[in-house]
Amino acid sequence: MAERIALVHSSEPAERAAEILANSLATMAAQIGSPSLAIPGGSALAAVGLARQRLGAIWRTIRLTWTDERCVPFVDGASNRGTAYRSGALSAGDPPGDLLPLFLDGERGEDATKRVEGALAARFGGKLDAVLLGLGADGHVASLFPGAALHERALVAFVRASPKPPAQRITLTRSMLATARHAVLVVSGEAKRPALLRLLAGDVLLPATALARVSIVTDIELATEESA
Repeated sequence: MAERIALVHSSEPAERAAEILANSLATMAAQIGSPSLAIPGGSALAAVGLARQRLGAIWRTIRLTWTDERCVPFVDGASNRGTAYRSGALSAGDPPGDLLPLFLDGERGEDATKRVEGALAARFGGKLDAVLLGLGADGHVASLFPGAALHERALVAFVRASPKPPAQRITLTRSMLATARHAVLVVSGEAKRPALLRLLAGDVLLPATALARVSIVTDIELATEESA
């Protein structure tokens, strides 16, 4: 297993991921004052609210964006941003220091991409300090699917035909995710074992292999795990 990967086994992966993420952000906040964080939708979102609670007042220093977003209205059940608020992971009464949505109601995908690209450069310095991700059973992270275009010269990309619905999405690129000083990857459920094994083997077709430093938190039993 590559030295850049820390593999942590936990029967409660969301809770353990939240602990790891909060500790990392707290350390970064002490070092740089206002760390940037990208969060996902899906099952890994459960770790966000738990991390927010652990961070307390530090949460209000965080510069927050999403790893990806579906091009649907905020009220749509498929909206990652909408789901974050409806689930309680985020709260309007407890906002981060800065907030960058990837998609706004009524935007064209191309316009959203242009807006976010400029904001990531201006407000996030074109990089991330931390990122939380989930791993799909097919090996995708964010809205980056194995075998899809890499968009290596951009920070963000418009996906016109995702293999999973909704078809149109905005996603941080593989190269943008790779800027993160620390990535926390949540891998839950036996269905994801093949993708996890491919990642641990360094399969370059999986976008997550580009992550510079990653803590993988999983409830899947593997022989080389660190128990937690």
